[in-house]
Amino acid sequence: MLIGAVTVLAPVAPARADGPRQVTYTVITDHPVTADIYYREVDPPTWADYSHNPYLYSPKARVDIGPDRPWVRTVALTDPQRWAMVSATSGREPVEPGFRCQLTVDGVIVGTGDGPKGALCSIRHW
Repeated sequence: MLIGAVTVLAPVAPARADGPRQVTYTVITDHPVTADIYYREVDPPTWADYSHNPYLYSPKARVDIGPDRPWVRTVALTDPQRWAMVSATSGREPVEPGFRCQLTVDGVIVGTGDGPKGALCSIRHW
């Protein structure tokens, strides 16, 4: 009887998709600029691995973007809640290109960001 009560009272974990989730990062600017974009490409095995060398899991793309030339990248992450992230900046350039970013997981927008010289999109608060 005690086992039955424990089973009934135990919380049910929310359903979670097995395997990788499709994560799409999009970055665009109001004015053309050469941007430095860092994005999470793969799930680090542990937080310690990530902390030791974050750039191993977050490649940098240096790209020319603008209002008619967005940067879009789709990756597969097993735990996007923890690891999905894109950061874009114009660096030391004196212009303010007006960055906007968007983060989707399986086609659903889960994060947006904007800023005059850079933007960060993630689910997690860094």
